[in-house]
Amino acid sequence: QVQLVESGGGSVQAGGSLRLSCAASGYSYSIYFMNWGRFRQAPGKEREGVAVIYTGGGRTSYADSVKGRFTISQDNAKSTLYLQMNSLKPEDTAMYYCAADPTRMTAIQALGPAMYRYWGQGTQVTVSS
Repeated sequence: QVQLVESGGGSVQAGGSLRLSCAASGYSYSIYFMNWGRFRQAPGKEREGVAVIYTGGGRTSYADSVKGRFTISQDNAKSTLYLQMNSLKPEDTAMYYCAADPTRMTAIQALGPAMYRYWGQGTQVTVSS
């Protein structure tokens, strides 16, 4: 079992920056070899993968819409996940969720929300024009 507690988010003007954090607990073998990352869901839209990282080797995957603007990282203890979001756009407005799963995935699979078993409570990001 993995528990995910999220923080960060809020409101910002277009072009601004925000950082989201996600703290994992429920330490077990699986926490050191898992995919975890950020997903988002805007009103009336399906949940989509934003950025994910594999704790074992640090492999990252990004949605095309955020490449070059968002950076995902984890602390050395692999217990906290960070998503640095720069050059934010109004279309980035959504509820952002942290998710984790120990299942082995390819880089493309890792961006699929259906692959993830454990989810945080979500945090709202609003970008105004």
